[in-house]
Amino acid sequence: MHRTSTRVILSCAAIGVGGGLFAAGAGYAAGLIAGIAPMLYGITIGSHFLPSAVALALLKRPGVGILTGFIAGLVGAAFAPHWILRFLGTGLLVGALLELPFFITRYKNWSPWLYYVAAGASGLILAAGTFIALGPEHYAPWFWVLYLAMFALSPIAFTWLGRVIAASLARAGVARTLTTGR
Repeated sequence: MHRTSTRVILSCAAIGVGGGLFAAGAGYAAGLIAGIAPMLYGITIGSHFLPSAVALALLKRPGVGILTGFIAGLVGAAFAPHWILRFLGTGLLVGALLELPFFITRYKNWSPWLYYVAAGASGLILAAGTFIALGPEHYAPWFWVLYLAMFALSPIAFTWLGRVIAASLARAGVARTLTTGR
């Protein structure tokens, strides 16, 4: 069993705090979008992917996606306590789903396509859950096509953004001594 350094944990915390602040704002925006244009609600789900994507792409270590997602959920819940279960559950779920392909490859393959496959599949899983929960009979087919497309594409877009942020941080030397070098 290897030990995780305090620097890795603190890096996850810093990324999680930033991502949690962003997710809290996105949570309030989601409420507004749900009231005005509910078919576009899926756009906001991707905000939960950002912190875990940054942590995985920057640190390339086991568990950082889950830990960062959980911390982001705690921070988001601090600004919206009425959504505590939503933030914590989504942070943990998204972190685990984004980490799954890397876990399957035993954290030896960090190919970019794995991030996007994980994000797209996760978005589809979340979309299927909301489709079942809301009931297909309550909205027109065009609504569901747009709604489910937003759920599938938003996580991919935010994962891409997370990878861009991680690359910028890596170029600045932020995690030079923290990465595994793979």
